[in-house]
Amino acid sequence: MTTAAPAPPAAAGPASGDGTGEPRKPRKTFILVGVVLAAALGVGLFTSVGTSPGSKGNPQPGGSVPSFTAANIGLTGPHHLAVPAGGVPTVLLFFGSWCSACQGELPPLAAAVRRQDERGGALAHVDVIGVDSEDSTSAGKSFIEKEGVTFPVASDPNLNITEGDFYFDGDPDAVFVSADGTIARIVRGAQLTPSSFTADERALIPSGT
Repeated sequence: MTTAAPAPPAAAGPASGDGTGEPRKPRKTFILVGVVLAAALGVGLFTSVGTSPGSKGNPQPGGSVPSFTAANIGLTGPHHLAVPAGGVPTVLLFFGSWCSACQGELPPLAAAVRRQDERGGALAHVDVIGVDSEDSTSAGKSFIEKEGVTFPVASDPNLNITEGDFYFDGDPDAVFVSADGTIARIVRGAQLTPSSFTADERALIPSGT
């Protein structure tokens, strides 16, 4: 009697996230949100909601930056932050103290921002705002001070901004926003260097400024 060959093992499924940022641990709250979003996606297949730039859904270059307000836990700036500020090019840097990739990427970027502010000029007029995810206020402030961050930082302990508005499932991430509130570029994962960061900032400034 011929014995059937054993079936090959099933291929492993894709890793969570898009592989560009450091993923965070699954949260029960967002499992429920995922179910709701899945249902909304079924509707979106017929209505095209969230599929085009500027529509409600996953933000994309060419679309409008989601608006949000948050407490500022940074060392400078107003107590509350509002995005978009209106008429000002803006960079949003998403990070958290729990993220090892952020610990490597953030300090050189923070130093670049400090140099820009000291020198003045067009780059000093680009607003840089951090978004600290999942940290308590004390942990966020300690991380910001340790890494030399001098720009305002929005507190996002419950991921209402990071995941709720921007659909980011890991850190670090960066969003470059033109003065009119249009997203010019989104960078996922630890890909920014001081030189590439500065180049993306310059792209937000109208020529001749």
